[in-house]
Amino acid sequence: MIRGERVGLRARRESDVPVLQSELYDDVATRSRADSRPWRPIPPGSVHSPFAVTGPSDEAACFSVVELESQELVGEALLWSIDTHNRTAHVGIALRPAFRGRGLAVDVLHTLCEYGFTVRGLQRLQIETLTDNTPMLAAAARAGFEREGTLRRSAWVYGTYADEAILGLLANAWTLRR
Repeated sequence: MIRGERVGLRARRESDVPVLQSELYDDVATRSRADSRPWRPIPPGSVHSPFAVTGPSDEAACFSVVELESQELVGEALLWSIDTHNRTAHVGIALRPAFRGRGLAVDVLHTLCEYGFTVRGLQRLQIETLTDNTPMLAAAARAGFEREGTLRRSAWVYGTYADEAILGLLANAWTLRR
């Protein structure tokens, strides 16, 4: 487990999957804001669940987030589209509704950065989020990510196009902040 101040990132367990599926995937409106792929119905226990436990991958590192004090499942965190040549990756987090608004997202981002920069030796991490996702934009800024631009009308979100913000953090800036 990789430990932050209040959360830890650990390997996903089979027992995490139904909770994550129910609270993070089956909420169609919310999931369509968090994933660039179209929502589709996936039955419980399916190997097609985005939370299904799989083996290690060079392209993605998927974690379950747990609160250190209680050991409760908080949500998921991942580095995806890991590019080992350019040493870059994209960051994604999703917190269960009961854990939102508690300031945990910043700790999740810090802990993911620790993994990406220190363990994996990456040199750049990037976040893409909708421009109206104020909590994520604030958490990313507090974690040291800088807004680099806006992709206008680049996301199809539940019946309409939305703008996406691009945020980046470089390893040397991360090291200075620590």
